[in-house]
Amino acid sequence: MAETKVGGFTAKATKFFAGLERDNSKDYWTANKAVFESEVKEPMAALVDSLPERFQPFKIFRMNRDIRFSPDKSPYKTQHGAAHETDGTVYYLHLDAQGLLAACGAYMMAPDQLERYREAVAADATGSALQDILRDLTESGYEVGHGMTEPLKTAPRGYPKDHPRVDLLRQKAVSAHRRQPGPRLRDGAAVRQFVVDTFDACEPLNDWIMSNIGSAQASSRH
Repeated sequence: MAETKVGGFTAKATKFFAGLERDNSKDYWTANKAVFESEVKEPMAALVDSLPERFQPFKIFRMNRDIRFSPDKSPYKTQHGAAHETDGTVYYLHLDAQGLLAACGAYMMAPDQLERYREAVAADATGSALQDILRDLTESGYEVGHGMTEPLKTAPRGYPKDHPRVDLLRQKAVSAHRRQPGPRLRDGAAVRQFVVDTFDACEPLNDWIMSNIGSAQASSRH
């Protein structure tokens, strides 16, 4: 893939999201749509297109929220994100009022994935390997977490409450991320390097997930 020139994000981009957080309405969106297009959407598309082939293809998410079954009827997301999913893992980034977030891992596991995750965490060899990966990421300044779902209050059924890795067993997902604040996003080349470096550093985590969990079975997605 030919490298695409990346222009970075100006202060107008994060300011747009700060305004959207205060006034998540069609009126605000309509009045500021041109800013979104030029300062957020176009630079994000250029950034995603510039990423190495090994992270492609990326899907850029729409800004409209699906509010059909949500008590929150805010019509728009307060971040603009994109993701590449493969073999149960994700490479993800989004821009919001605080800056740019880049992340990897398994953010939501289907039941069969969660079963394989717990078995791998419980086993000494694979469980210790995951602990080492997450420790290395933490020491390198990454925030490791539990994805989009809150952990269980105690060990899952069938696992001892005093298991040495009970904290990981309680999780329903595993992830790592770091942020680049808004003032440091003007240099497009530096932003691209930040994303590539983040994804490369998270490669051991995604490799562990691909080896021990993998994609969800079709019947487990419903």
